[in-house]
Amino acid sequence: MSEQIYGIHAVSAVLATAPERLIEVMVLKGREDKRLLPLLEELTQLGISIQYLTRQALDKKADGEVHQGIIARVQAPKEYNENDLYSLLNKKDKPFLLVLDGVTDPHNLGACLRTADAAGVDAVIVPKDKSAQLTAVARKVACGAAEVMPLVRVTNLARTLKTLQEEYNIWVVGTAGEAEHSIYQTTLTGAIALVMGAEGDGMRRLTRESCDQLVSIPMQGSVSSLNVSVATGVCLFEIVRQQSLV
Repeated sequence: MSEQIYGIHAVSAVLATAPERLIEVMVLKGREDKRLLPLLEELTQLGISIQYLTRQALDKKADGEVHQGIIARVQAPKEYNENDLYSLLNKKDKPFLLVLDGVTDPHNLGACLRTADAAGVDAVIVPKDKSAQLTAVARKVACGAAEVMPLVRVTNLARTLKTLQEEYNIWVVGTAGEAEHSIYQTTLTGAIALVMGAEGDGMRRLTRESCDQLVSIPMQGSVSSLNVSVATGVCLFEIVRQQSLV
């Protein structure tokens, strides 16, 4: 099974982490710039087939996606499940996880993956139902993070959170606007799973009840909440800040 990825960041990430997945590359004819040329040279050295297409032909291949002059056809990546997650956790002294409950917009998923990678998160966990798929849009927004960040789809999120708590001693922190304490008033220095809910609805009831603690982001202006990807960045990097002081 194959799929297409778009843009310099996404293609570079696959080339750096899993070049064996690359099948062929399509490039805008006549485009020459300092970001693209080294990438094309490396692809050529690996023997990857490169087609040079007109703007019209490449746009047609992209089917409306923004391609930055390069599209790659790649083998579909590995799908991660609960067993993969637990194998990963067995290798970690202090796991750092991000859980997205009900995030259905692929743009938000991609942005959260990018932020998670920047913050040093070990894996991103999502439920199999009511969750955005890792589409070409999500990969493009992730700027390469989708190729290196494990995205784990679990059948029962509440059950997975319970396993994280009981078997791996991970503190599960959920975000909610009405939480009594803000994230800046909360100690977040151990093994942590940060749970972010969907915009509007927030976390589902069972997910909320599975959290050890709820925290909020204090809002100073007239808006009542942040976009989920922005809120994720605020929370993840507050955890990074606190853990850097330990």
